[in-house]
Amino acid sequence: MALLISLVALSIDSLLPALPAIGHSFGVQDANHNQWVITVLFLGMGIGQLFFGPLADSVGRKPAVYLGLALFGVGCLLSLMATDFRVLLVGRVLQGLGASGPRIMTLTLVRDQYSGRAMARVMSFVTAVFILVPVIAPLAGQWIMEWAGWRSIFGFYLALAVIAGIWFALRQPETLVPTRRHPLSVRELREGIRAVMTNRAVMGYILILGMVFGLFIGYLSSAQQIFQNQYHLGRKFPLFFAILALALGAASLANARLVMRFGMRVLSRLALNGICGLSVIFIGVLWFTRSGAPLWSLMVYLMITFFGVGLLFGNLNALAMEPLAARAGMGASVVGSISTLISLLLGAWIGQSYNGTVFPLVGGFALLSGLGRGLFQWIESGLPKERGEGTPEVNH
Repeated sequence: MALLISLVALSIDSLLPALPAIGHSFGVQDANHNQWVITVLFLGMGIGQLFFGPLADSVGRKPAVYLGLALFGVGCLLSLMATDFRVLLVGRVLQGLGASGPRIMTLTLVRDQYSGRAMARVMSFVTAVFILVPVIAPLAGQWIMEWAGWRSIFGFYLALAVIAGIWFALRQPETLVPTRRHPLSVRELREGIRAVMTNRAVMGYILILGMVFGLFIGYLSSAQQIFQNQYHLGRKFPLFFAILALALGAASLANARLVMRFGMRVLSRLALNGICGLSVIFIGVLWFTRSGAPLWSLMVYLMITFFGVGLLFGNLNALAMEPLAARAGMGASVVGSISTLISLLLGAWIGQSYNGTVFPLVGGFALLSGLGRGLFQWIESGLPKERGEGTPEVNH
């Protein structure tokens, strides 16, 4: 599961050092437009997740993963051979469309077998690998680009997808027995979406998840420009990127223990409050320094903030999926699709606002975490007081 979901992180982070070279190859004039190589991947993911869940509920989890890996491979080949920037972007959309299959099936396969805090614990381990991939991905992308050119990075993606598919076929059993499968129809799709979207708590958590992931996309989109252009780090960029990725991974690993003691809601509330408060303080620092924050202060701010983001990823996904055991495939699709499309819009807004300073990034963190904090309070106000989180038992 961790390898499958890491395809998404690899498809993003290993390309970051190559963005200037890609833009130069296709004559892109505005450096901010290079960010679309990253952000359009999430467009494909948002669309694909809505499709793969119902498909998995109908034909099984494993065929859905195989189809996703095949589409991902086609997108890699198209990007590898692209002679036009728009063709490259189409290939990236296809990669996102294909990667959404393994990504959404990871949530579904885990939900098929676990519930409550146990599910959050498993998702934290899986998410930890997904987050830790950026520790090595930018360095790997930079090395591949320098050795064989930026196009070879897409060849690396293709090879990894083949390996992941073979490993998945050999090691992962099918978790959806034929008697639990639902026919693939427009009526079933419509009723499943309505059931999810009329649940106050589920929709609230989806919106918060979209905001949190939007913060992360905004950072990913502008990270290369911030560190290499603004702070002139050059080849050291992957190192600083890796340090911040470690903060995210450490949070996910810590969450596996903390969630069993404190619960998903307590940790999520604390993380949102912390991100919002720290971002407001750092905006004040930026305002008074005027000339821009020193690199060390930005790194401290981002490391603490990303620790909070790492706590939120696994817990918000688990909270949104908790009431959806009966239709885990459909539930995972709607949760993933809506939250990804929301995050795409918000992340692109933050990234395209980059103006040579970190004000747009920090301001986006403050605004979206503040909105998420208010939405979380609204969700909790509608929950029965006697309601608790799920117990760490396995659903057989």
